[in-house]
Amino acid sequence: MLSALERLVRLESPTDDLEACRDVISLASEIAQEVLGTPADILDVNGRPVFWWGVKKPDVVVLAHLDTVWPKGSFMPLWSVKENQATGPGIFDMKAGFVQALFAMKGIKGSVALVATSDEETGSATSKEFIKEISANAKAVLVLEATLNGKVKTGRKGTAMYQIRIHGKASHAGLEPEKGVNSTTEMAHAILAVSKLENKEFGTTVVPTMLRSGNTTNTVPDLAVLDIDIRSFTSDELLRIDTAIRNLQPVNPAARYEITGGFNRPPLELSATMALYERAEKVAKTLGMPVLGHASVGGASDGNFAAAAGAQVLDGLGAIGDGAHAAHEWVDITTLDARSVFLHELIKDILND
Repeated sequence: MLSALERLVRLESPTDDLEACRDVISLASEIAQEVLGTPADILDVNGRPVFWWGVKKPDVVVLAHLDTVWPKGSFMPLWSVKENQATGPGIFDMKAGFVQALFAMKGIKGSVALVATSDEETGSATSKEFIKEISANAKAVLVLEATLNGKVKTGRKGTAMYQIRIHGKASHAGLEPEKGVNSTTEMAHAILAVSKLENKEFGTTVVPTMLRSGNTTNTVPDLAVLDIDIRSFTSDELLRIDTAIRNLQPVNPAARYEITGGFNRPPLELSATMALYERAEKVAKTLGMPVLGHASVGGASDGNFAAAAGAQVLDGLGAIGDGAHAAHEWVDITTLDARSVFLHELIKDILND
């Protein structure tokens, strides 16, 4: 398992590098040949590669992704093992989870497929309808995103992403600033307005992120652009914020707002996860494992799409470690085999129901 993991981690696969994603899916298929005896099918879904090993219309979908957030060369060292910790780009999120799933498929007979996409980290724009389609008729969708300190994930926030473009008017900042319409100043008002939309009671976050404005230091800026990241455990909250953002009005009537974006992933709610969680705890108990535990988290995954399609979902079945998207990303290599065995038994339990 460690050798397979090292090979996948060393082959860097940032989402926006399509060739790198094709290469990592191809490598995953080669490893499947070695571990399972047959290679995976490599599908083309809207121009992006998808790993598929198993039956065509599975009752159980084991869902993973092999793209990462790390540009090539940005995580160093590329691979390191010290005592029980292995580090590398995407190792926790989620190449270790994929390896656990691949080995869990050994000896499984029945209506199951291991599926790994290559655009999850940027919102699954090309694969989300594909995920919904394969999930709609499945008994269960098991998502190999990383655990939360060993806990599985039974709730995830839904996400929405917006961009506000404010069009002003350029003029010389020194000679005649009064003839301009300052998009930076106008954007400051917009940032304060959207920040007030958060709701701590419901765990709703509204975070202005990337901001770009102006062209030169001596020109009143005629364009400012703001990206906004929004997350909530409830669809009603996402709808409330959507309405508020689309109804924003400029403080300076000479400025013009252009608002794009919207909902990305719906929330993953407990109604879609608790039945499988209870089953998972029973399986863990038969293996002599401690209680798994479960948690709701702010990050979204493809499990959100699977639940939106009506499937029963259990998320966070992947690696034990820490540091998703962080420079200290690592996994506990001593837990890889045990979590893979647990997943194997959980799949069999669902298939035998």
